[in-house]
Amino acid sequence: MKIYTKTGDKGNTSLFGGTRVKKSHLRIDAYGTIDELNANIGLLRDQVSSKTISEILYKVQDRLFVIGAILACDPEKKAVKLPDIKGEDVFFLESKIDEMEGNLSALKNFIIPGGHPVVSSAHIARTVCRRAERSMVLLSDSSPVDEILLEYINRLSDFLFVLGRQLAKELNVNEITWHPGE
Repeated sequence: MKIYTKTGDKGNTSLFGGTRVKKSHLRIDAYGTIDELNANIGLLRDQVSSKTISEILYKVQDRLFVIGAILACDPEKKAVKLPDIKGEDVFFLESKIDEMEGNLSALKNFIIPGGHPVVSSAHIARTVCRRAERSMVLLSDSSPVDEILLEYINRLSDFLFVLGRQLAKELNVNEITWHPGE
């Protein structure tokens, strides 16, 4: 099978289930942003030296593929049986956040992203995650989006923020805190 089909050359694509929609459709934007997030997390995973963090990020990427597949389905046609996102997936992120926060100093100021490429990659992934969340919320205004998906993505952005802080600590990078007007 060839990678190109030529069926999208005029700006349309198919959802799982066969429904054709414009590539500008909110559903396409939502799962496309999840795909972009997944690629950014792959880049981050390629940069971390910790096998443990790499394995966590791989698990996150797996969950993002599930979310992307769910979002790519026509909600009117349940044509494909997919794995799902569960409360356990959200709890997993929360437990990792709690573990990392136990090793970090209390946060008293906003942090200016940067200091090391891997820390910056974590913050880039976090901002793409927030954009994915906004896309999903916008989609939910006109089409059902399971709340657990929104919960997972919201928690993932928190995880990526704390991971950026944890990576900075492990790399001995001073966090740059924001002090307005200074």
